[in-house]
Amino acid sequence: MAQQAQQEAEEKSEQERQQLYTDDYFAKGHWGLKIWQTIVAIFGWLCVIVPIVVTVLSFWSVYNPRVPHVWTYQEGIFEIKFIGVLLLFSFVVVSLFAVGMTIIQNRKRDRVVEQWPTFNPINQQKRESELDRFMTERFGDQEFRENVRHYQVKPEQNLDTEQIHDLYAKHDLNDLDE
Repeated sequence: MAQQAQQEAEEKSEQERQQLYTDDYFAKGHWGLKIWQTIVAIFGWLCVIVPIVVTVLSFWSVYNPRVPHVWTYQEGIFEIKFIGVLLLFSFVVVSLFAVGMTIIQNRKRDRVVEQWPTFNPINQQKRESELDRFMTERFGDQEFRENVRHYQVKPEQNLDTEQIHDLYAKHDLNDLDE
């Protein structure tokens, strides 16, 4: 009975994980919602596209009289040119920054990250085995620790703040002190 309840709980948990997000727009039915959201989306895109088209056509019409124009104010043309210069300047500054930071990071990676090894692999294996031995003495064998459902730690089993560091120091396995 308990196994069946556990299996049902796992299936329910799996269903909850798979259905973290639902959208009625893509579900069957809900035609009113689909129509309304489609109209709002089209209107939103029109509010973005129409001003851009009007501005581009009006600016282009200054240089080509065959292009239809909505407005021809000289102040507007000056503003468009000014904004263009500002955007070009910003693009140049951002590009220089991005290229500079890429060069700095690549040099840093070549100097620091790709040096082999950045730690002592022999000591790393010794640290792992020493830590496994310590945890087995303290909390039981690894299979028990990984498969137990509930475990109450006794007060004397709590780890001190520097206990792992002291364990490494006792066996001379601390690479940070070198």
